[in-house]
Formats: sequence, C-alpha cells, structure tokens
Amino acid sequence: MSMNKPDEKKIELFKNQKELLDTFLSHGAITKAQYDKSLGDLTEKMGMEDYLN
Repeated sequence: MSMNKPDEKKIELFKNQKELLDTFLSHGAITKAQYDKSLGDLTEKMGMEDYLN
C-alpha cells in the first residue's frame, strides 16, 4: 500500500489547523493533554505523520 504525498493545499490546511491549536494552548483554552490528543488525531486523519517529523 503506497501513501500519497500530501498536496500543498492539504499541507497549508494542516498548518493552519495546527496554528489554531497552538493558539488555544498558549491562551489556556485547552490543556496540553487536549492539544496532544487533537494534534495527534489531526495528524493521523490528514496523513501528515511524515510532515511533523
């Protein structure tokens, strides 16, 4: 099974979503545990595991 490389639009969407999570965390709107869970879920669902590493 081959994995497709994310396209630029998908990468941009992922970056925007991650920035939103970063903002929530920095303002105390979510806990670090919530951040880690949400980022993990987002990364997996969008197929961005290689992008973060």
